Amino acid sequence: MIKTKETGQLIVISGPSGAGKDSIVEKLLKIQDNLWLSVSATSRSPRGNEVNGKEYYFLTRKEFEEKIKDNYFIEYAEYAENYYGTPKEYIKEKLDKGIDVILVIEIQGASIIKKVFDNAIFIFIMPPSIKELLYRIKKRGSDSDDKIIKRFHKTYNEINEVSKYNYVVVNDDLDVATNKVKSIINAEKCRVDRIEDVFLDTKEEEIHELLINKEFNNDKLSSKLEKL
Repeated sequence: MIKTKETGQLIVISGPSGAGKDSIVEKLLKIQDNLWLSVSATSRSPRGNEVNGKEYYFLTRKEFEEKIKDNYFIEYAEYAENYYGTPKEYIKEKLDKGIDVILVIEIQGASIIKKVFDNAIFIFIMPPSIKELLYRIKKRGSDSDDKIIKRFHKTYNEINEVSKYNYVVVNDDLDVATNKVKSIINAEKCRVDRIEDVFLDTKEEEIHELLINKEFNNDKLSSKLEKL
């Protein structure tokens, strides 16, 4: 029998603004068990119906900078003139309990996470095209033209970072993209390096142990085979 590590997996999801990261994660949480979303903090203002503590912890710029001084974040970065950061609270506790944790963070922050959690799974969400990405950003209706141009320009630089991730998923269909992310998470659970121990508890496994031993005894093997 194989015993796998009981610690949870840390899943880092990044991608340019408008790629659909939040939509994928929202759907994923409904179809994947044993998954917890770490809520990030930001100094930007809420958009639309966003709720404090659900989409983000919304802080003023001053509050965010005070928490930086207090070493409150695992990582933080400034993006599009706003701070984004990952609070330390609860993440290690969830992982130790065997719960998978998702972080939806900016690319700058992901590079810091990689240094702290070298076994994390890094997934990059890619828009189907630049044209579609621009349409999604404009559709929000919450940014000025200047901010849209800045976000659009930054997208080119962000897409070039894809090679630093383990996986890339193109979000041209929300259901398909979500299922791809789910498959990645489940496949990672089967990695050989997650095996903690191999132990024998059946006759078949005892025979396997004899066969891989170069000095096995034919009589012992015959005896084991007769008892199957």
